[in-house]
Amino acid sequence: MTEQTNTIAESNNFIVLNKYTKCDQPDGGYQTEDDLERELLTDLQNQGYEFVADLNSPKTMLANVRVQLQALNDVQFTDDEWQRFVLEYLDNPSDNSTDKARKIHDDHIHDFTFDDGRLQNIALLDKKNIPRNKVQVIKQFAQTGTQANRYDVTVLVNGLPLVQIELKKRGIAIREAFNQVHRYSKESFNS
Repeated sequence: MTEQTNTIAESNNFIVLNKYTKCDQPDGGYQTEDDLERELLTDLQNQGYEFVADLNSPKTMLANVRVQLQALNDVQFTDDEWQRFVLEYLDNPSDNSTDKARKIHDDHIHDFTFDDGRLQNIALLDKKNIPRNKVQVIKQFAQTGTQANRYDVTVLVNGLPLVQIELKKRGIAIREAFNQVHRYSKESFNS
């Protein structure tokens, strides 16, 4: 067993290392990407993430976001209210990725007027009581924009896809994952 460390990227503020321990495998090969995915999902589940197996399309993701935000905010949206909340705030068609990121960081509470006229703050995240936020993990989420893409592992917070993880088996340069995520950002992130 030998341990190797290579610098991938470095700046004044951070360093990214590629550190791995080379293990002798019985068949002389490497762990497959599928095995790596299963191991990551198991590790996340052991840390308290809920694995949601059937959440793999925009329709099922949006339904899950609704359930999670209703639970976080102790509200029930009617179908019409939910559609209005999504179009006016959550997934406004005129928003770009910067606008969406700003909602998470700076504008995570929205004043929403329900059909009965009551006004209520709807939070995307609870930043004061972090454990109230529900963390979930999904795999193989399919999204189509200019191209069809499938994301290896996605971490959801209150149903919102906040972290996309692209896995590569050993022997594949890590820049391949960076390139794939960059390509996905152009082809389907905002779809």
